[in-house]
Amino acid sequence: MMPNVTRGSNMRGLLAYLAGPGRANEHTEPHLVAGDSAVMAWFSDDELSPAAALAVGRTLDHPRASLGVEVGGGDVWHCSLSLRPEEGQIGDQRWAAIAQDLVDGMGFSGAAGTADEGRAPCRWVAVHHGASKGGNDHIHIAVSLVREDGTKARVSHDFWRVQKLANQLEHKHGLDVLQSRELDRGTRGVKPAELQRAKREGAEEPARVLLERQVRAAATAAVDEAEFVRRLRGDGALVRPRLATGTSDVVVGFSVAMKPTAADRAAGRGPVWFGGGRLAQDLTLPRLREAWPDSPAAASAAAAEWVAAGRGRPPAAPGRELVELTAADWAAVTADVRDLREYLRGVQPGDTATWTRVSAETAGAFAAWSRQTETTPGPLAAAAKVLGASAQVRRPTYRSSGPTARGAALLLASIGHGGAGPVATAALFRQLANTSKAIHDAHLAAGDLRRAAEIEAVVRTQLEQVRRQLPEPAAVTVRAPSAPVRAVGPVLPSAPAPSRLPGRASTTAPGAGRDREAPTR
Repeated sequence: MMPNVTRGSNMRGLLAYLAGPGRANEHTEPHLVAGDSAVMAWFSDDELSPAAALAVGRTLDHPRASLGVEVGGGDVWHCSLSLRPEEGQIGDQRWAAIAQDLVDGMGFSGAAGTADEGRAPCRWVAVHHGASKGGNDHIHIAVSLVREDGTKARVSHDFWRVQKLANQLEHKHGLDVLQSRELDRGTRGVKPAELQRAKREGAEEPARVLLERQVRAAATAAVDEAEFVRRLRGDGALVRPRLATGTSDVVVGFSVAMKPTAADRAAGRGPVWFGGGRLAQDLTLPRLREAWPDSPAAASAAAAEWVAAGRGRPPAAPGRELVELTAADWAAVTADVRDLREYLRGVQPGDTATWTRVSAETAGAFAAWSRQTETTPGPLAAAAKVLGASAQVRRPTYRSSGPTARGAALLLASIGHGGAGPVATAALFRQLANTSKAIHDAHLAAGDLRRAAEIEAVVRTQLEQVRRQLPEPAAVTVRAPSAPVRAVGPVLPSAPAPSRLPGRASTTAPGAGRDREAPTR
């Protein structure tokens, strides 16, 4: 069950929307399935007409309006609870019980046994109507954050609290349990407004999705923070640092945006910025820094690149991203990824640190490959997205060491710089596909069946499309996921092998220093 929480300040407007046709005419037979006693005493479960919806909205808003209470951030708390299409329709009675439990658990009702026991209740209703455009059975819960006595409801950490409650309600009411949330994993959802904007502008995907792939590719291919900034800018993204308060050179975060198109500029629209954490939980700057060296020299080089990016200047010191790669480099990295696959045979499914790191690296490799070869999102982008979801752990247990797939991202981010032939590419693809299978097996063994199924679908369908375009021989195949890997013997020594890639810069590398435009939104 997926909750989505928003805040606002127009209760009647919200109820009018819920009783209306919806964005895709999916609101059929809207009606109340639950609510506080003050509301349910006056309104039945008949279909909500526009007039009845406005009356419900006025009733919910009465404590705030009559007592003149203002709530910072909005006095309307709106939560939609949506099931997977495969769960079908669960009926009004079960939805009513779920809604009551959620409102109690959030402390809005003042019910016994809750943190807000004895406090005046908030007014609220739950509205049920037809399935969403995607076929999801769902309800909308609207809560007035002004209690009957004029006090304000507590909403601190409500996004985290409602996710925790959703997990409890899945168990209590016999719903499908979202294992990624139970295992403390979670991805950032794309908002409906972002989807609508992408559709309006004729974009293949929302800006957030493209930017996540760009950041993931640059971060995985980079050997340090300074190179990360340069690679991200070279891929066409706008980049700006977030500085610590009172400083001019201490970078604590970053934001990225797509370059405005000519249509954007003509309409006066500027770039839309996303912080790394808004793209994915594993793409915050502190998380990314865990994979890079921490030294005064590295920090100084990174600060110079952040300043250059923030001021729109050329890179301060171009480096490894201009390296001309050789066939030997491809062979070395392919061997590294093969060693990683063998190493993973001895890693327990519960070793979250290792599997999180490997998922992030493998996703980054596919993301880098996608950025170089796919003009529109294709199989490689799909693989990067699904594997990247496995890396989004809220409280990771870093640091993890061992063989790495980061070199693969460097090669694939530089695929036009020489050294890559069809056979070399096919050999590296084979090892990355086998690593993806190992990640699938670990999810399966850990009980995260949904994530395992998503990876299996990518391996069997999306990556199979890539395999068919590469040279045969039969050795270059994608092995479909099967039974989970069992730990065999002791874990191998964890010291990572030194990079086998050259560190020299080349001023003759094809395409060096280009500032490629990001795809039009």
